[in-house]
Amino acid sequence: MDLATIFGFIAAIVIIIIVMILDGGSPLELFAHPSAIILIIGGSLAATTISSPLSLITRLPKLVMLAFQDHKYNSMEAIDLLSKMADKARREGLLALEEESKKIKDPFLQKGIMLVVDGVDPSQVKAIMENTIENMHSRHRAGYGMFSAAGGFAPTFGIIGTVMGLISVLQQLDDPNKLAKSIAGAFLATLWGLLSANLIYLPLAGKLRANDDMETAYRYLLMEGVLALQAGENPRIVREKLMAYLPPNVSGKEKAATPKDKKAPQKAKAES
Repeated sequence: MDLATIFGFIAAIVIIIIVMILDGGSPLELFAHPSAIILIIGGSLAATTISSPLSLITRLPKLVMLAFQDHKYNSMEAIDLLSKMADKARREGLLALEEESKKIKDPFLQKGIMLVVDGVDPSQVKAIMENTIENMHSRHRAGYGMFSAAGGFAPTFGIIGTVMGLISVLQQLDDPNKLAKSIAGAFLATLWGLLSANLIYLPLAGKLRANDDMETAYRYLLMEGVLALQAGENPRIVREKLMAYLPPNVSGKEKAATPKDKKAPQKAKAES
């Protein structure tokens, strides 16, 4: 599970509860008018359903779970693997990678290596892998786009709920006892619209977008490695080229560690 997502939701709820208590209210007041909740949540989801294909709507529970799952991509492990395969390809030829490719768990990388082993033209390999990445990105974009759309509908439905509540208020001006309750219910709809948009829909869209960015960058790293391997580039060049995809704090440590390890034995030899 992604602890950042879980912690963020819990922290936001706790902050809202604390603020309500400090203002002299009660968290239970949020649920005092169920009609407002039904209108906001139901209305925003209904509007999103209208604007999205049914195949995407049926994936809604899965998309929510993906936002809470921890997505980790071991780029250094992939760089090490591609560097070793580049070394083997230079020594034994590309056909020697066929057995290595069967051990690869990542379908995308395995597909790229098999295309290389089968002797597919480099331009075709690049086109196939780029199309795979772009199709993946399009699917992800449709998923987080649906939550972004819901985040736009929710505040609007909140305003609709407030207007409906104010109509009820105007009808009860002769009854002061019901007036305050009706006004509170009217503005509660706006509150729920803002809360659902900024606490549920938009954060989920942002998390899915961040996950898509990470996976897309990782796929491009793999594609660059496969193309460099096919071109027969020096394993050291392959590593340097792929390290450029990593953040400076990661790639810098890797580069700094290599010279030290090489100079240490020479220094010890000189002193002896």
